[in-house]
Amino acid sequence: MSLGTALRGLLGGDPPPDPTDHRLPRETVELALRLLQQRGPRDEAELDALRALSSPEALRAALMAPGAPSVQAAAAPYAAPLWLLAPPASPRIPWRLEPPCLSHPVSQICTAGQMEGPDYAGWCASFGEAPRQHRKQWEFCWILAVLQAAGMLRPGVRALGFGTGREPIPSVLAAQGVEVLATDAPPDLDGTQGWDSTGQHAAGLMALHHPAILDEATFRARVSFRPVDMNAIPSDLAGFDACWSSCCFEHLGGIEAGLNFVENSLRTLRPGGVAVHTTEFNLGSNEETLESPGLSLFRRRDIESLLDRLAGKGHRLWPLNLHPGDAPVDAHVDAPPYALPHLKILAAEHITTSIGLVVQRAEAL
Repeated sequence: MSLGTALRGLLGGDPPPDPTDHRLPRETVELALRLLQQRGPRDEAELDALRALSSPEALRAALMAPGAPSVQAAAAPYAAPLWLLAPPASPRIPWRLEPPCLSHPVSQICTAGQMEGPDYAGWCASFGEAPRQHRKQWEFCWILAVLQAAGMLRPGVRALGFGTGREPIPSVLAAQGVEVLATDAPPDLDGTQGWDSTGQHAAGLMALHHPAILDEATFRARVSFRPVDMNAIPSDLAGFDACWSSCCFEHLGGIEAGLNFVENSLRTLRPGGVAVHTTEFNLGSNEETLESPGLSLFRRRDIESLLDRLAGKGHRLWPLNLHPGDAPVDAHVDAPPYALPHLKILAAEHITTSIGLVVQRAEAL
C-alpha cells in the first residue's frame, strides 16, 4: 500500500472542519512529516504550503524529493545493549526481566505495551486524558498504579508530592479521599532548577486544581501547598504514608544531588511508607551521559548504586525491571522537534526514557 493510500484511509475520509476548506487535512500533513522526515511542521507557513498540495500523493512526492528539507536525520532504531539486560551487580537488588505492566507495577521503564489495555486507559480517564504514546502521560499512570498497588488510594492516607507543578496527581488523589501536601520549588529556585522554561511550575494551591477531576471545595479541603527546595527538605515534613515526584530530581544540580533526594525523601515517610519517583534514564550508555545543573540523565549504574545503598540501610526495594519493550514502537527514537510517539527520545545525543523507582522506608533510619 502506498503512503498516499494509507493517508487517505487513515484521515482522508473525514470531512474537514470547514466544508469550504479543500486543502489537505492538517493531520494528514503532520502524519506525513512524522513518517517521512521524523519531525513536525516548522511553522504555520510550512504547514499551509504543504496543505495546499493537490493530493496525499503530491505531499509524499514533495517530502521524498531529493534535497527535501528536514530538521535532522531520523534517529537510528533503538536496540537494547547487553548491559541493560543483565542482572544487577548487587544481590541486594531484586530483579526481573519481563514485559512490564501496570496491573503489577514495579520499578520499571516506559514501554508501549503498558499503554495498551484497560489499565492505562483507566488511569488516563482518571485525570481526563485520552491515552497517547507519551512518556509523561505514562509517568502519571505508573505513579497512580503504584500507589494503588501499595494501598494508598483511599481515605485516611497522607501523601506528599514534590515538584508537582500543575500536574493532575494531587487532584486525582484528593478525589480518592487522600490528604495531599503538594510542593514545588520556591520562586528563587525556579530558574536555577530548570522549571522556568517549561511552564510547569506551580506558584500556589489553585494552580494545582483540575476542576474536571473534583470540585473546588473538596480540593481545598484535602489539598494544601507549600514551597519546598528538594535539595533541602524541611525536617518537619514527616510521617507521610507516601511521597512521589514526576521527572523532577534530574533537575536538582547533578547526578549525586538527584540520588540524594530520593534517599532523603524516605525521611518524610512513616516506617513502611512508599516513595514513588520517576526520572530520566539513559538507555544508550552505562558510561557516558549528560550531567548539568539543569538536567542530568541517570545511567543504570547510578540507579543501581542508589538502590544498593538503600537496601544496605534496610529499605525495601520493589523489583527492578529494565525490559525495554518489544513492540515496534519501542524501537522508535523520537528526535527534535518532538512528536508522537514519544517514549524513547534523543536528548543531547543520548537516548533516554522515563524510569520509575519504588522504595519502601525501613522501620528505623
